[in-house]
Amino acid sequence: MKNTFYITTPIYYVNDNPHIGHAYTTILADVLARYKRNVGQEVFFLTGLDEHGQKVQQAAEIRGVTPKKHCDEMAPRFLDLWEKLHIQYDDFIRTSEPRHVSVVQTILQDVFDKGDIYEDEYEGLYSVSEERFITEKESESGEFRDIKKLKEKNYFFRMSQYQQQLIDHIKANPGFIQPEHRKNEVLGFLNQPLEDLCISRPKSRLNWGIELPFDKDYVTYVWFDALINYITGPGFSDDSSNFKKWWPADVHLIGKDILTTHSVYWPTMLMSASIDLPKSIFAHGWWLSGETKMSKSLGNIVDPLGLIEEFGVDPVRYYLMREMVLGQDAAFTMESFIKRYNSDLANDYGNLLSRVSNLIQKFFDGKLPDSDDKSESGEQVKFSAITTIKMVNECFDSMRLNDGIEESLQFIRSVNKYMEMKAPWKLVKEDKETAGCVLRTAAEALRIGSLLLKPVMPSRTQIVLDTFGSNSDDVKWGGLTDGFNLKKHDILFPRIEVKSNI
Repeated sequence: MKNTFYITTPIYYVNDNPHIGHAYTTILADVLARYKRNVGQEVFFLTGLDEHGQKVQQAAEIRGVTPKKHCDEMAPRFLDLWEKLHIQYDDFIRTSEPRHVSVVQTILQDVFDKGDIYEDEYEGLYSVSEERFITEKESESGEFRDIKKLKEKNYFFRMSQYQQQLIDHIKANPGFIQPEHRKNEVLGFLNQPLEDLCISRPKSRLNWGIELPFDKDYVTYVWFDALINYITGPGFSDDSSNFKKWWPADVHLIGKDILTTHSVYWPTMLMSASIDLPKSIFAHGWWLSGETKMSKSLGNIVDPLGLIEEFGVDPVRYYLMREMVLGQDAAFTMESFIKRYNSDLANDYGNLLSRVSNLIQKFFDGKLPDSDDKSESGEQVKFSAITTIKMVNECFDSMRLNDGIEESLQFIRSVNKYMEMKAPWKLVKEDKETAGCVLRTAAEALRIGSLLLKPVMPSRTQIVLDTFGSNSDDVKWGGLTDGFNLKKHDILFPRIEVKSNI
């Protein structure tokens, strides 16, 4: 079994600034990458930018700059956000890079030489917003904007030739498209005849793209170009050993709006090029503003930078990971954010740290007591820790991150209840040694809870770990050092006071 894990985000379109949707997918990938590293796997995490296509060309024209200059100015905004979100990616790809252009042209030439690309004249409806030709039925759906009638010569990929092969692959590999209802959606789509894919645009209409290697008058359709980034990153054609190490990708993380491109276009392209398919494509839902889809036109897009500046990065990461059930939509409201922050982070997690560390500072001169609580309740905490570790790992491995986070918090809450029951602040006056054992057990439990939450909140959990001198990511019970002098800390999560309107 390969001890490697290759995860990707979609590469983000640079026609506008990054928003909460971009932040969510990238944090999700980062959490999974951190988790896999923690359990001993070697990880390759790829993210980046999709820089070609008509929308980028138009955005540049509006700004009065070249498309390249527009992309060069937009890229730092994403990189800055990733830094502020504490994203630990391994590679950041831009589709305008020479390494990517070379791979795209190699794939195009291979598929062309195989006979899977042909020239034909097409007349039909074209959606500028989606940058593709659409059917009459699609035009009537109301989901496509800027529709115009076009008649022009273009190159087409024989996608239809691989329809049955793709259906067979999906059915033979239940985890290929996740969650289940998205897989069924794709199979339903494939029940209808699959049309060939127009993969070129004439330079007379669009000049910002990768030139076709077999016809200099055309550039590549943006999706045929963009999807190939997933093999460019690990070194296709220029580093065969590295590519063999990482490919096929373990997980492509995508939003549900790009399901068809990733689960139909991409696999058929790979089939034509005789390249293995990714192991899994996971489509998550949308973030809603209340009950409404976030959109620029409605003016309800949440700025992640604003949230970070006001509340810190870890609470934002925590909320986004805890609130969305993967595969379903989730609603973002400031009310739910504040409630989740105050309840989970300030009251449960942060308060436990304050209690334990303050009592050790006050009654034990800041030195960690040497022995665990061997009573029945103390052993129950230990047993609960072992059980929680197993359950959290199972949740993360099955892409149920919100459940895994909740299991961690339930464990933290159980330790708070243990503290209430044992009341070491009272016990210390009667039996200092036993009170010390209780605090040692609570500290060890807090260490384990922090390690379980570390992929989600890497900064604040590290404060907890530093407080108790924990320098290992090993979640096994017994990781604390006897007699360690606790480090002082600020309040981990200051409560957010909600102003009353009364």
